[in-house]
Amino acid sequence: MLKKEVETMDIKECSTLDELRKEVDKVDEKIVELIAVRNDYIKQAAKFKHTVEEIKADDRIEDVLNHVRHKALTLGVSPNMVVDIYKQMIDAMVETEISELRNKGAF
Repeated sequence: MLKKEVETMDIKECSTLDELRKEVDKVDEKIVELIAVRNDYIKQAAKFKHTVEEIKADDRIEDVLNHVRHKALTLGVSPNMVVDIYKQMIDAMVETEISELRNKGAF
């Protein structure tokens, strides 16, 4: 069922490699935009946390990784690749959140 959601997106049948690369570039731009949105939410999360331990919430990180692993499986994408990408992204965003916490004077 989740697979159908992606299949209903306009996936263009490209007739040249150049056309295909332009379409991939558009997808890459959307991915980066979504990462930026996620990062903005992560910055907001610092308002609700008071310690570094709350930021480095291992249970929450595990939940996120399990969720994206499952989503990748339902979409036919390598779950290991998706989890690896998310681990890197989460590590960087945890550092961002810690910086936000420090900037609000919690230390």
